[in-house]
This record gives sequence, structure tokens and C-alpha cells, in this order.
Amino acid sequence: MQIAKGGISWIVIAIVFFLIFGLGSFIATDSIQRIFLFISIISGLFVILFLVFFRDPKRIIGEGIVAVADGIIRKKDTINDKDIGPAWFISTFMNLYHVHVNRMPIDGTIKKITHIPGSHLPAFTKESDRNERVIILVDTNQGPVKIVLIAGTLARRIVPYVNEGDKVRKGEKISLIRLGSRVDIYLSERMNVKLQISEKKRVKAGVSVLATSNV
Repeated sequence: MQIAKGGISWIVIAIVFFLIFGLGSFIATDSIQRIFLFISIISGLFVILFLVFFRDPKRIIGEGIVAVADGIIRKKDTINDKDIGPAWFISTFMNLYHVHVNRMPIDGTIKKITHIPGSHLPAFTKESDRNERVIILVDTNQGPVKIVLIAGTLARRIVPYVNEGDKVRKGEKISLIRLGSRVDIYLSERMNVKLQISEKKRVKAGVSVLATSNV
């Protein structure tokens, strides 16, 4: 099973705790032995959980403009965005059991990456607009695209895989949000696309089609 870049260190730390306290439980005195055994069991559970959280399965890339994140479409709307102007807005909520690797929705060049520090509130609430986030602006042949990676209560770190100036193909991995959160994508109305999703629909990064060209 392939593990996402940025998740391996968490798994290794959990394994180390599991081994140290597991071995320690065999040589410790009775009272300490129970504590060591308990910590070892908890660490073992974290190893299993992290293997699930940080899995990175191969994907067959879909047609059109594809989903950036695994999850559930919580909202779609039209909006006048300060960075790209009138745009379609699509928000995807990621639970803990979803794959946390995010993928490029369309071929393009990374124009700008901005990290904004903030809170770690539940990502599905209105207050999450103040959360820590990474904003990625993308230039494409069809028009500008904006991707916003938003941290949540448990998602304490956003790990970008791309840099400004990178030319990235559709479906390539662009980031990891540890332990679930939210991803918003803005598609400029200049792209002349037709949305192919509805609210509450489940999507997979790189596979599910968000929009197709009207041209």
C-alpha cells in the first residue's frame, strides 16, 4: 500500500512508541507493566489509523475538470472572487476516512501559493473561514482556477507538493491535508464550463468529474 508523502513520519513515530512500550511491558514491574502495555496498545491502534488516513491509492484520471479532493460536496454556488472574478464555487468536505491527498483538477501552471495562518475550527462551519489555509492560484488554457486548502479541528498541517511556477498535469498530486478538512475550488466563468455535480454528492480526487467544457 502506497503512503502519502508527509504521512510516513507520523506512522513511524506511532510504530516506535508501539515497539518501545510493547518491549518495556515485558521487563517492567507489575504496576508499570500495565501502563506500558496500555500505551503500546493505543500506539498500535494509531499505527492502523494512520495507515488508513495516509493511504495514497492509484487513480484512473477522469474526463473534464476533476475533483481536487475526496469527500462530499457541501456547497456549490456562483461568487465574485477577489482573485479571479466571477466564478463557480465548489466546496468539498473531507472526513477522516477519506483519502487526504489532493490532486490537480486541470492542466495548468501554479501562479501563486499563499499560506494564511489561522484557527482550527470545524471545517464545515461558517467560522472556518478564519481557519488556517493555503491558497493556490492556477493559470490554465481555459482560464484562471483557484484552489483553497482549509485546515480543520484535527487537520493541523497542510503539506503542499507543488511550488510557484510548476507546470502540473491534471490528476497529479498537489498537496496533503493531514486528518481531513475542506477543499474549495473556484472556476472562472471565463472558462465556459458546465458543472456536473450536485450538493451532497461523493467525489474522488482525480476521478470524479466536476465540470465539462461548453465549447
